[in-house]
Amino acid sequence: KLKCHSMVRVNVNAFFAVFFVVLTAFAAERAAASDDVMTGALPPSGIRVADGDQILFDVYREGSRVGFHRVGFKSADDGLVVDTEFQIEIAFLGIPVYRYRYDSQALWKNGALDSIRATVDDDGEISELHGRRVKKRFFVAAGAENYETSAPLFPTNHWNVAVVGQNRVLNTLTGRINKVQIQPHDPEQIETEAGSVLATRYAYTGELETEVWYDDAGRWVKMRFKGRDGSTLEYKCRLCLIGGADKAS
Repeated sequence: KLKCHSMVRVNVNAFFAVFFVVLTAFAAERAAASDDVMTGALPPSGIRVADGDQILFDVYREGSRVGFHRVGFKSADDGLVVDTEFQIEIAFLGIPVYRYRYDSQALWKNGALDSIRATVDDDGEISELHGRRVKKRFFVAAGAENYETSAPLFPTNHWNVAVVGQNRVLNTLTGRINKVQIQPHDPEQIETEAGSVLATRYAYTGELETEVWYDDAGRWVKMRFKGRDGSTLEYKCRLCLIGGADKAS
């Protein structure tokens, strides 16, 4: 199999700057109530999702589509389950030279991350992470490394806009706590499945670097970051206007 890792292997530590659900900074009012809305799955101030809702992005590298990122939501007896699948494949002259896959499942209770497991297949190199909250502590096992830290804790995902108020995240690829600074920038028009929406760009710096856009309802609508080879990878919304909420006053 051909290997061009210096050209194409992406910087996966910057990939997911901030990954999974918790309390958002916006008030949740779903436009139309239905029987399948998970009213107890998220706190009153969070974005509401229905059982079976999903977020879907196409992933582009230097303008060419190389993969996708999907987040799915389902109700549980004691909370909300969030499944994430991310895949890319980079080819040279039509021959795949690099593959990456990330799968994770998180359980959230009362707006806080209760447990998470994640598996990474980085072109054949497999790694796993397991984490669980016990009262005010969060316990992490990643490879040979085991430790505990204070809870609540955000893992490295993006769909929950509340992460913009954090200064540390659990990197679900390395299993380590990363320090970050998250700064808002001027709103921009971003294309979605429903047309153009106004969204604010948040730049992550520190031990993770990426750019993420959220619309006025707190919905994740775009992401952009640099790969290890300096190429630009960008998430383009295919299905991202789920739920929604009016911005808190």
